[in-house]
Amino acid sequence: QVQLVESGGGLVQPGGSLRLSCAASGIMFSIYTMGWYRQAPGKERELVATITSGDSTNYADSVKGRFTVSRDNAKNTVYLQMDSLKPEDTAVYFCNAHVSATLSRVTRNYWGQGTQVTVSS
Repeated sequence: QVQLVESGGGLVQPGGSLRLSCAASGIMFSIYTMGWYRQAPGKERELVATITSGDSTNYADSVKGRFTVSRDNAKNTVYLQMDSLKPEDTAVYFCNAHVSATLSRVTRNYWGQGTQVTVSS
């Protein structure tokens, strides 16, 4: 059974830092593109950052220079280091695992349950 379990969320002051983790099981982790998405109350879910199986990264403009996504294939875990946090970063953060038909028989897409990040003074 595929499981993505996020952790590391919480309450932090503006300008502070937080590191999110997502532990994956039930997938061939090394071939998946891993991503972080977030959803604020009343807003649509948006992409935050992705990291491919080849360690290529991509970030939303709103987090460039502040967030860093990384992965540890030996631990089947993807991380999101969040620095210089702003109140507008407040959201539920979701972990995503994606593999295309280029590397798999079919495209697959999985989601974690989410972890709350609140940035407030």
